[in-house]
Amino acid sequence: MRALARHLYDVAVGAADPARAVRAYFEDHPPAALHGRGQHYLVAIGKAAPAMLAEAMRHVPQPFDALAVTHHENNQTVAGARVLKAGHPVPDAAGLHAGQQIAGLLSKAGADDHVYALISGGGSALVPAPIPPLTLKDKQQVNRVLLESGLDIASMNLVRQQLSTLKGGGFLRLAAPAPVTALILSDVIGNDLAAIASGPTTAPLGSRADALALLRDHGLFDRLPQPVRELLETPREPSRSPDADNHLIGSNDLSLQAMQRAVPEGWTARIVSDHLTGDVGDAARTIIAAARDTPLRQPTALIFGGETTVRLRGDGRGGRNQELALRVAMQGGDLPPGWVFLSGGTDGRDGPTDAAGGLVDQGTTGRIAASGADAAALLANNDSYAALKHAGDLLVTKATGTNVADVQVMLLTP
Repeated sequence: MRALARHLYDVAVGAADPARAVRAYFEDHPPAALHGRGQHYLVAIGKAAPAMLAEAMRHVPQPFDALAVTHHENNQTVAGARVLKAGHPVPDAAGLHAGQQIAGLLSKAGADDHVYALISGGGSALVPAPIPPLTLKDKQQVNRVLLESGLDIASMNLVRQQLSTLKGGGFLRLAAPAPVTALILSDVIGNDLAAIASGPTTAPLGSRADALALLRDHGLFDRLPQPVRELLETPREPSRSPDADNHLIGSNDLSLQAMQRAVPEGWTARIVSDHLTGDVGDAARTIIAAARDTPLRQPTALIFGGETTVRLRGDGRGGRNQELALRVAMQGGDLPPGWVFLSGGTDGRDGPTDAAGGLVDQGTTGRIAASGADAAALLANNDSYAALKHAGDLLVTKATGTNVADVQVMLLTP
């Protein structure tokens, strides 16, 4: 059962393979020749950036200039291109440098050139490009406040877009007058292109006034650095971005469908929710309720996908997938014996840890107790990593090179 759960997770990751998705796009949309007047610029941003760029370079004719920005844990290199590493989820100085390099490259593009933007999840934190006079330190503090707030990804990106020269269509403004084609691998549930990597090739999600109202409504505004507060309180006319040719080439729902198809013969499988969002505690109750309400005439796989949020109340380590798995383990005592539950980030990393999530069963809480630890106390301290480590139930993978949010599967037997 545990091996099957891990196999289904691997299937979900494989279905979001960035090279495969880019290849399929170019097979259907061969790049146009520029007839010697210009050149191509290829800019890849996100956790899947190296893989997307390497595949695009196999299809786009020379001459081109190619640059990828990905996270420090991704060790992939791309022959003939620059690959820069940056911090995630908290922006760092390397990311600030990467943002400057992207801006410099885009500034070279002219009307006879063509820019390909290869966008994947994580791009928002990887290329901080603060609007003057904001500094990297300001952006880091904003990011910490947002990550601890429990806001969903769209709300966080609404704020981030107002503080950046790249996000919310800024990429397009920097590349103008060159036309831009964007290939986008979605890590956002619902696939709102304006929210993926904070929408570098789309119109912004809202205005400064919208971001200001959201922060005040959630009691976050006073926690921001003074320069950020002053910038958001300064009225600004919305600036229209040039249009881009945006294409969604991979997403969470496609990975869930692949998981469903991979369930073995003799099992039944259904996608219960492709929108498992909101508070992680509510998500755990949703999963347990679905398991309790499922008639077990044969082995059953209940599949979920989404991206939950965690409100930090302690100083422990973990991530939304680890906490979700721990909560399900603690609430699953009255389920029929023999169940297994997995929750994992498709990027192979959950929060600031080396785990992708958790893989738990009916014995998880007993193993935690046998180790001398208190699962409830660890959960209250947001220390799901320690709890699952005591149980031997961390889901640990290497960086996958892709990101289409999170997947979950509950396996039940009669």
